[in-house]
Amino acid sequence: MKIALIGQDIPTLLPTLLTDLLFVGKQSAEVALEEKNAAMQDVLQRYGEAVIRDAQSRHPGLTASISVTGSRREVLDGADCVIYAGDCMAASRFKMDREALSGVEEDDPGLTEQARVNGGIGGLLHTLRQGEMVLDLCEAMQETCPDAVVVNLGQPVARTTIMFENAGFRCYGLGRTPLRGANGLDSLVKKLSCKLDDVKATIAGLPGFSFLLELTDANTGDDLLPLLTDIAEEEELGRLTKRWYDWYNAIAIGDVTDHAEWLPAQDDYIPEAEPEFGEGVERRKERILWMNAVGAKAAQEKEGQMAQLLLLSKAPPIRPMQLALALLRGDDCDIPAVTRVNNGELRQLAKSAIIEAELTQRGGKIIPHGTMLPLPLMEICGEIDETNHLAAKAATGDWSALRECVEVDPALAGLDRLYVQDVVEKMIGLHSDVLSRFDEEDA
Repeated sequence: MKIALIGQDIPTLLPTLLTDLLFVGKQSAEVALEEKNAAMQDVLQRYGEAVIRDAQSRHPGLTASISVTGSRREVLDGADCVIYAGDCMAASRFKMDREALSGVEEDDPGLTEQARVNGGIGGLLHTLRQGEMVLDLCEAMQETCPDAVVVNLGQPVARTTIMFENAGFRCYGLGRTPLRGANGLDSLVKKLSCKLDDVKATIAGLPGFSFLLELTDANTGDDLLPLLTDIAEEEELGRLTKRWYDWYNAIAIGDVTDHAEWLPAQDDYIPEAEPEFGEGVERRKERILWMNAVGAKAAQEKEGQMAQLLLLSKAPPIRPMQLALALLRGDDCDIPAVTRVNNGELRQLAKSAIIEAELTQRGGKIIPHGTMLPLPLMEICGEIDETNHLAAKAATGDWSALRECVEVDPALAGLDRLYVQDVVEKMIGLHSDVLSRFDEEDA
């Protein structure tokens, strides 16, 4: 089995990727990682080799290797799975978008609220930039590993997943988990004085737009959702959660500011001016220090063990390797919040919709749950999914799809669509150094 790792966020994920592959999954494999920086190649190579030695000492017979190189062809050649976690200069390009959308006068806010990561105008420009990277990767994969399964972490996850699917690859995505963190399931069940392990939840929707549809006591079978909806009605889960519940008859789960990105501007909500993209400079310095400690002292020695524990404690909660192994080996599994082609999982949405829901696999086959959405939620999910497909198509350089995307995007409701179209075209020019697929003569 060969696993190819692509994208600038892979080093942050590498500790859990290797842990889930070697220690949890006990899977022999060849791991290939793309890294252009020569100094970082050495850090990651020595770190990976140290972790592999530790795994082999604990699991005799396990065969594994890691190669870190700047050659994409070498990384991809013959890969069974590609895990993608990349972006196009995300922080600096977002800043350019925000400045372009800001008003020119002191009392003119412009379209600053459209400076978003996933939805609206900002999300559309983000999608176009990601398209340059994802589509280039797809072309390389078609030559080197045409049958590879893709596990996609690239934002906007719904739209990048569509790009991989349109290129002929079976793709599954993971976004920010709705299980933990701000308004995550763990936070919601605390309101009921319950523990996460003591409840059974049905969570479904679209990537970044998921809702809690059922909640029961895992031991007694009692329905806990009415208790939680009462709390939501009292605004104890926040003003936005109450608003979404009134609109869609379902409780938004995960960071509700993600939900707001897909919807029209809210008078009392302004998107973050400086959202987080990957790890910060100080966090990166710490990670490199700890990886060097593991590589130099070996994972078996005390200093190396402490460094490895620190690396694992700071890792993001998503577990792409667990998903990759389940898909490649056909393991029976129930994995929450997996982005994928609908295929009947949410019965009211088109089979081609890109949804987020629990993935249940039995005997190597994915079993749809046939989940039903409240009617108002079904309608807005359909609108957002249509927008996602058009945005992904626009990323190929399709001006017609771009214009239609602007016309139908629910996040742009209340705005002059012709004016927005003009703004988007000007912003494409602003990013022309990285948007090679758009020919101004075809505009």
